[in-house]
Amino acid sequence: MYRLGMETERFIIMEQRPPRLAVVGLGFIGLPLALCYALRGAHVVGVDVNRHLVKDINEGRTSLQESYEGDSIEQILSRQLQSGRFFATADYERAASHADSYMVTVGIPIVDGHPDMSQLRSACRSLGQVLKPGDLVLIRSTVVPGTTEGLIRQTLQQESGLCCGSDFFLAYSSERIAEGRAFEEFMNMPLAVGAVDEDSLRRAVDLLAFISSAEIHTSEICTVETAKIMENLQRDINIAVVQEFARFTEALGMDTHEMIDIANTHHRVNLLRPGPGVGGYCLPNALYYLLPRASELDLDLPLSRLARSTNDGVPAHLCQTMRRLLAQRGRRMQQAQVGILGLAMKDYSSDDRHSPARRLAEQLLGAGAAVRGYDPVVPNRYPYSCASLQECVTGAHGLIVAARQRCFDRLDWVEIAGKMADDPVIMDTRNCVSEDGLPEEVHLWKI
Repeated sequence: MYRLGMETERFIIMEQRPPRLAVVGLGFIGLPLALCYALRGAHVVGVDVNRHLVKDINEGRTSLQESYEGDSIEQILSRQLQSGRFFATADYERAASHADSYMVTVGIPIVDGHPDMSQLRSACRSLGQVLKPGDLVLIRSTVVPGTTEGLIRQTLQQESGLCCGSDFFLAYSSERIAEGRAFEEFMNMPLAVGAVDEDSLRRAVDLLAFISSAEIHTSEICTVETAKIMENLQRDINIAVVQEFARFTEALGMDTHEMIDIANTHHRVNLLRPGPGVGGYCLPNALYYLLPRASELDLDLPLSRLARSTNDGVPAHLCQTMRRLLAQRGRRMQQAQVGILGLAMKDYSSDDRHSPARRLAEQLLGAGAAVRGYDPVVPNRYPYSCASLQECVTGAHGLIVAARQRCFDRLDWVEIAGKMADDPVIMDTRNCVSEDGLPEEVHLWKI
């Protein structure tokens, strides 16, 4: 195996022809990644097995909440479609006729606590069947350490009949973007990359440098795969720490956010902010990408497990808090209507994968409450979804702000409280509700 030194390498590309690129997987990562390359002049094919998604993208439609230099992702998508620099397809053979480089962004979902490799394996099989000599495959997904040089390499070789390192190139570079800032971070976030050999490394760095102005750090593939998981896991642990702190300050009747502001005046302290839990695809899954290898090494990872358990338990804590607050006002949960504003996994997102708001809704329903949820950005619909803000808040005994959206930032909370039932409870998990002007009978609780 080719081993890279730990020193940082920066490859300066003075003149480079636009890559002929296919991006495999057109979700929250793949679509903005593909459009970043198109914006810089590359000809890009997006590949996805979801034909409905492909149709929507080719017609200029997406629910993603991204923007760049004042333009929404739908505006960027429409212009790149019209320019001919981008199109989407479900046909790998068609993509292969336009590309000699591939970036794979297909994810590994966690099912019953175990990584499900089927989607990534299927994508690699399809890709291997159209792979040509001289092609580069650059994996951008978060994977179990060892996956690129194991499952992915073997699958590509078996399906193509080609030899990795001599007939085609293979590399791994972790994706590090935050949803909502994808364009900016694809172009400016420092990168880490590993490859099976030096030629694969140079091809991968050339491809990455076409859109990135940031430093590119090199190491072994497995080191980069593991670092990506650790990046996510440390945030999961840090959020669990502030959740524990929040339980303490809540018990004291203290303003948690004011306490954090004071603590963060220390130059070596940077406490994060507590919320309704941890959602999305990256942070909740990080532990489970490590556990298969940890088990092989007879390691337990107790701190990481505890952090995951802590963050998973926040929706249940909020449900119990709502039960207590309603009881103080003479209402049982089984007689209460509770509204939830924001069903996304975080603020200003359309992504509701592993959403704490959804888990909170399930907790409230299990406790007997009538639940109404409203999020104008999340495309998925649930039995408790409302078509309007009015439907969500009118007559509600409790209201939980679980995720912010742009339209929520303009809400008049005095007016909202006036639409609710008498003596209502407003639970603010995002520190965005102002108590200015709220009637005395409104109980405002902040995490």
